Amino acid sequence: MKILNRKNVNRYFSFIVFMSVLLVSCNDDFLKEKPIAVLSPENTLKSVEGYENLISSLHYYTREELTGDDLYRYFDMFTGTDICTSGQISVTQFVNYETYLTPATAAASRTWNWCYTSILPYANLIIEEASKPENSGVFSSERQKNEILAEARFFRAYGHNIIANLYGDAFIMDKYYREPKTDFEKSSRKDIYNFIAADLEFASQWLPPTVPKTKEGRIVKAAADHLLAEVYISLGEYKKAVESADNVINSGLYKLMTERFGVDKDKPGDVFSDLFKQGNSNRSAGNLESIYVWQFEEFTPGGGGSGGGNHQPRGWLPFLVQLTDPAGKLGMSLNVDTLLRGVAIMRPNTYFLYELWKGNWNNDMRNSKYNIKRDFYYNNPSSAYFGKKVEKKITVTDTMQRIYPYVRKVEGKAWQGDRNNGRSGKDMIIYRLAETYLLRAEAYLRDGDPGNAAKSINFVRERANAIPVDPADVTLDYILDERARELMAEEPRKRTLCRMGMLVERVKKYNMKEETRSSISSKHNLYPIPQSAIDANFSKKIQQNDDYE
Repeated sequence: MKILNRKNVNRYFSFIVFMSVLLVSCNDDFLKEKPIAVLSPENTLKSVEGYENLISSLHYYTREELTGDDLYRYFDMFTGTDICTSGQISVTQFVNYETYLTPATAAASRTWNWCYTSILPYANLIIEEASKPENSGVFSSERQKNEILAEARFFRAYGHNIIANLYGDAFIMDKYYREPKTDFEKSSRKDIYNFIAADLEFASQWLPPTVPKTKEGRIVKAAADHLLAEVYISLGEYKKAVESADNVINSGLYKLMTERFGVDKDKPGDVFSDLFKQGNSNRSAGNLESIYVWQFEEFTPGGGGSGGGNHQPRGWLPFLVQLTDPAGKLGMSLNVDTLLRGVAIMRPNTYFLYELWKGNWNNDMRNSKYNIKRDFYYNNPSSAYFGKKVEKKITVTDTMQRIYPYVRKVEGKAWQGDRNNGRSGKDMIIYRLAETYLLRAEAYLRDGDPGNAAKSINFVRERANAIPVDPADVTLDYILDERARELMAEEPRKRTLCRMGMLVERVKKYNMKEETRSSISSKHNLYPIPQSAIDANFSKKIQQNDDYE
């Protein structure tokens, strides 16, 4: 049983959403009810099982970044960046930054609201209740209590880090509010990162190094150390960042996979493609590179999130079912093979598909046919062109929306057998060791040590059979290039670019769409504070981020 298999995730969701609502009774006596039991912190969090179930809900709502807003919240972190643009012609997602990203638009509030109304309240509730002296008897030992606190503090750090990376100065939410609060004060980005670091330092101390298969997906020490390396970089504490990365790399628990493994190891492919095969994502499957993995459980209440399954295929894959053959007939069918219904929200830019592989086109494993699909064949049996290779397309609708190369790591088996919904049941890797190496490389470079930065990068490049990089060629731009090659469709790219203050320059240089390149400006290195948050905080004036109106 994985973490998201718990049957009462939905019950705890209802508890969190409704426990603060004031119930007003009618005057009619026959309508008055005397509740037999009431779900509240006071009578629910009186056992370890209660805390475990609330932690399950916390995992559930963290995963809702992907599943809770279909094609927006998570996908917003990719569209309009250096690595991809919106492919579907009718979609305006980050095509024009000036009109799409304003304080009043949903683009500004989606991530803010998700963090401040889901992740952070849940984490704070666990932390507050577990820390109360009167609840000390719930736990069998101080260690057991601290492990629960550590997991909650990891998620509190995780949510605050997303906010700080995207919005800069923002609110620190360090308690669970049982009544509306209208006088939040903004804290500096640096203060938020310091708050995050303190949470992660505690989490690193108390989280277990591994968990049994029955708790697959739970947070382990390496996840805290991995995120802490990034946060130390944000604080300019580069030696601490290297140390945190080393805690993962040198732990003896993780390694870059270099030999075929897992469910399809005897089929055509390579070790990089093995990392992302459905059934291979977790440590129990032999993937010793995975650190933190979102779990999806088909036919299990709560196992697919509110949207039902892993949405990655839906957003990343071309709208192939619209593709016509030279005779004008539909050329592709979902019912012939394992194709899922993509809708072309996130189309890779030319920069990713071609420029990044120059000099390594044939040897870099990450560009192999097993990892980037570039060739397509008509598979509709009713088409006269069935089995023939799709010819070169030249219309904008075809090349941007209906067919384009895509990264195959997002492929998976149809959620509950339904190929039409574009979702899979594949678990989703959030942190893995290759990124830890690249974080360490960034820390070394920023600390004036390009030699060790190159060594860290080359661990990743050598596994991919790519030509090693020379220390003289290592720059922040190069590290971002390597992150794109290695982590495409994994790292929320916009958060990385905003963290590094390089979103605007990279978009202007590499995005395919002229409208996107011309509409983005320096202010967009940070998101605007949502106007709805400013309005709701009416007891304290909140300063908007620079140059937003």
